[in-house]
Amino acid sequence: MAVKGSFGKHSFLAETRSLVLVVPEDNSERAALANDENHLAIKEQVRSILMARIDPAIAAGMERPELLSEIRRLVNDIADQNRVRLNEREEIILADELVDDMVGLGPLEPLLDDDTVNDILVNGPNDVYVERTNGKLEMTSVRFRDAAHLVNVAQRIATAVGRRIDEATPMVDARLADGSRVNIVLPPLVLNGGTISIRKFAKRNITLEHMAARGNLSAPMARFLDIAAQARLNILISGGTGSGKTTLLNAVSRFISRHERIITIEDAVELRLQQPHVVQMETRVANVEGVGRIAQRELLRNALRMRPDRIIVGEVRGEEAFDMMQAMNTGHDGSMSTIHSNSPRDALSRLENMVLMGSVSLPLAAIRAQIASAINLVVHIERMRDGIRRVQNIVEIVGMEGDVVTMQDVFAFHQQGEKRDGKLAGTFVSTGFRPHFIERAAAYGLERQLLEAIGIVAQA
Repeated sequence: MAVKGSFGKHSFLAETRSLVLVVPEDNSERAALANDENHLAIKEQVRSILMARIDPAIAAGMERPELLSEIRRLVNDIADQNRVRLNEREEIILADELVDDMVGLGPLEPLLDDDTVNDILVNGPNDVYVERTNGKLEMTSVRFRDAAHLVNVAQRIATAVGRRIDEATPMVDARLADGSRVNIVLPPLVLNGGTISIRKFAKRNITLEHMAARGNLSAPMARFLDIAAQARLNILISGGTGSGKTTLLNAVSRFISRHERIITIEDAVELRLQQPHVVQMETRVANVEGVGRIAQRELLRNALRMRPDRIIVGEVRGEEAFDMMQAMNTGHDGSMSTIHSNSPRDALSRLENMVLMGSVSLPLAAIRAQIASAINLVVHIERMRDGIRRVQNIVEIVGMEGDVVTMQDVFAFHQQGEKRDGKLAGTFVSTGFRPHFIERAAAYGLERQLLEAIGIVAQA
């Protein structure tokens, strides 16, 4: 780091004394200081002196551990020289915050490091909410200095992925280095100084067994979806925003054979497939001149030329639905996607509308016939009012009756009231209907396991 004035990088390092510092084990102390007025005043005093002594351009180019070490030494020097009353641990926390402001995401960094946080929702500089693993929203003590500080962090996020965000282009989707998905909206589209919505990227791979243990579905449902993936059924996962569709898709995809070539198509890469032969493709937005956009439909069409065994579309949301139906109907069995909807039937209706966007010349009856032929299962998941995400239905697409796509429930969640702790009471129930894809399961040697999962054959 270069210090402004007569010192270069090497002379500065020689002049600065070394300290033995203890790193806090968690963010609890930092969170406790986040709203302390005295701490905030000291932070601003030290920050103004610090920024006058360093070259931000060089600091930004340093590796974080090296920068953090030097900032901690500088904070100690500034505190001594200006008789600022800070103990050693407060100096460490203050240095961490300053480094986060310089090269990280400022006050959001502790929330990104907190494994209990799923979503971070910034509604202006003074209102930061999180959703934790219990599914409940809660306000935090995290604050930005002002709206300009919030905008600076937003611009740092956008710049890191080659995007631009300002008054001319005040809305952007981006991805953090760890894969977390970010949406940013700045004034004049919002009036609160700016919003940042972060859907964190899960550090741990969630399996169907984990989801069954947490009450998201039952063990027989998990086994059924395992068999469906192995038997190469085309699966559509439906649900509302934040219901856990991508998490469930990740978990189901674990049962795809390691010997298959998989092409994934997403707006922002979130899927974490475990197979060795995976090609991940991501859409691209237009540049500042308004050119260069590559949509999901173009990627999907290109994927068909890449010899895929399966195609996984992270979320179908537009005219690419027509091409996805074509792919599922032309030999790419075992393909999967997610869709925003309120029920399995609503998912099919939305799919119809999307296909119409891609090919308005097709009659509705032909579109429904394609859907009935392409989709084998619709798995509907909801985030319920107690915060727990539950698979509400696993529905098999049976065929057509006239112009209507017919389906039958294989599993369903039956709610039975509410417990004293606020959690919903209910059971996951198998309908006992014999699936129409039983012959396909038999071709993969999975017929008995399938019948056991739905309760037709008792397990030995």
